[in-house]
Amino acid sequence: MTDGFEVPGATATSGLTAVATRVTVLADRLGVPHAEVFDTARLSVACGVPEPVVKALLRGRPAGEPDVQARFLQRLDLLRRTRLKPNGRRYTQQEIADGAGMSRQQAGALINGDRRPTMEHCDALQRFFRVHAGFLTAEDPEALAGALQRTEQELLQKLADREREAAEAVDDPLERLLQDHGVRGIAWRAAQLPTDQHRDKVAEWLDMLLESVKRPES
Repeated sequence: MTDGFEVPGATATSGLTAVATRVTVLADRLGVPHAEVFDTARLSVACGVPEPVVKALLRGRPAGEPDVQARFLQRLDLLRRTRLKPNGRRYTQQEIADGAGMSRQQAGALINGDRRPTMEHCDALQRFFRVHAGFLTAEDPEALAGALQRTEQELLQKLADREREAAEAVDDPLERLLQDHGVRGIAWRAAQLPTDQHRDKVAEWLDMLLESVKRPES
């Protein structure tokens, strides 16, 4: 550790690179703009890492990692600025203390940096602000990777929904017919039939098919 900063571990950095790559692939597959999934302001709020550091990490650049105490104060300050009461105001020290099950003096000392937090303090504050475990303590690359993993899960859900909708469409007999042959293909095949009687049969069959899959009018 030098000047209050640590060098993040290689494992944390490689984990971030891996999840960022997976998110990129999913976004391309779904046609979601990269600017949306890698919105640095949104990611900063989601993981507690300052936006300039988020930008540096996403570009593969090393970023100074604050020590545990500085990281805790940085992220607790972000929570107090971004996780507000329903009326849009910040929680007071007393409200934080009551919600986290500690005295006002304890809460004030933690917020002001006069006391080093324990894991119990961190857990209580994370529950109060309704953020995931490790929000106040994870190294910057690990915290950002966690936020991107949640984005990855959202994209995977979108992909699953799209594939389910596609499967349901294929189960529709008319949709399946159109996918297999297309309108031109059906018309071309009908034109190859030898007599008008045969073509009338095709038209009659299509009318029956349309009637069988007709949905009630909304």
